[in-house]
Amino acid sequence: MFATVNPATGEKLAQYDYLTDEQLQDALARTDAAHRSWREVPLDERIAVLHRVADLYRERRDELARLTGLEMGKPFEEAKGEIDIVASIWDYYADHAEDLLREQELSVSGGGRAFIRTKSIGSILGIMPWNYPHYQVARFAAPNLVLGNSVLLKHAENCPQNALVVQELVEQAGGLPDAYLNVFVTTEQVGTILADRRNQGVSLTGSERAGAAVAEIAGRNLKKCVLELGGSDAFILLDTDDMDLAVEKAASGRMYNSGQACNSPKRLIVVEDLYEDFVSGLKQRLTSLRADPDTEMAAVSIGPVASRTAAEQLQEQVDDAVSKGATLHLGGTMSENGSFFSPTLLTDVKPGMRAYREEVFGPVAVVYKVKDEAAAIELANDSDYGLSCDIFSASPERAIAVADQLETGMAWINGISGTQADLPFGGVKKSGYGRELGEYGILEFANKKIFRLPAE
Repeated sequence: MFATVNPATGEKLAQYDYLTDEQLQDALARTDAAHRSWREVPLDERIAVLHRVADLYRERRDELARLTGLEMGKPFEEAKGEIDIVASIWDYYADHAEDLLREQELSVSGGGRAFIRTKSIGSILGIMPWNYPHYQVARFAAPNLVLGNSVLLKHAENCPQNALVVQELVEQAGGLPDAYLNVFVTTEQVGTILADRRNQGVSLTGSERAGAAVAEIAGRNLKKCVLELGGSDAFILLDTDDMDLAVEKAASGRMYNSGQACNSPKRLIVVEDLYEDFVSGLKQRLTSLRADPDTEMAAVSIGPVASRTAAEQLQEQVDDAVSKGATLHLGGTMSENGSFFSPTLLTDVKPGMRAYREEVFGPVAVVYKVKDEAAAIELANDSDYGLSCDIFSASPERAIAVADQLETGMAWINGISGTQADLPFGGVKKSGYGRELGEYGILEFANKKIFRLPAE
């Protein structure tokens, strides 16, 4: 069941039934037919649709921010920031589509001519998470739609109203009916979609477990798959001329979106001569945060996590660490009602504790003390994940040299891992494979079709 449950209060506000199998077959037929028409729409007309989607996001910014807060708990100001990024993504692919899809001439031996045209491949399934209910969709849908693919979108079950709004915006912007189609489907029905010949691929942003399940089905059916999964990103403080700034960056990065971001700095690794000052400063900074069950979430420092289940998972991870010797400096408790989890600071986390190996998806900062740079690199790489990293040093060259040794898909120097429309996003190891955004994002589900002409 897809349902809106206010995470601040636990109140169920709306619910939606899954599609029947007959309705799913109809959706597959409609998006398949839509692709055959949409790909023939002139590129400048598809570009105009994307620009209009961006305009609609800006026009409805406050409304969509409130809806985001209602369904997954994001504070109002943060939700407005998400909408701003979303508009920039739709505009980016509209602004750059002609260059990104431009015919590419090849230099070939033997005379004659060869060139590549970038073509659509069909209907693509997107499986999107709740933590950024509009951003995650935009970075998948915008490049595929301007390329000429059609989109089936299966959103998270706790974001049904946001899911419906995205389809509404695309249609209102002039998109061909059914070129973008939201579907409320079960896990089993996802398998049906991937096995169907009318589907040509899947992009999933979600957990490692979900990614493994989808990749298995996709592989069995020879479907292209892009996975953006979990992360346990390392923040490494090597040296600093400004401890207050380093603490502020770590705190804001870790607590943004209530700590529910795959590329949030979840493991804060600090060399031993800076460790005590860093922990003291971080505790002071986290103590100043507050949460409030205001449904608009307009004036809070931190919102609830997305569900009661998510809060209970955090509680189990923190309790496990403390029971095995970790030091709890602050927080570590969930609210009696709703799904607030207090900003939490842990140290002395060791192998064997769940918080050491698992992704901690919430407002929990874990700080590690290391002897030196080499130890920091070793600890950072001791993870099944490899999404991003944040390296801080007064010497950018030193930070780059350290980042170059880390097993991640992205590295941010003297800053916190973020996102922007023109930067590719993705990781390695169990953080997934493939890239979204930037020039790489539009090529994942494209046919790079080669044309070869003989010499005259």
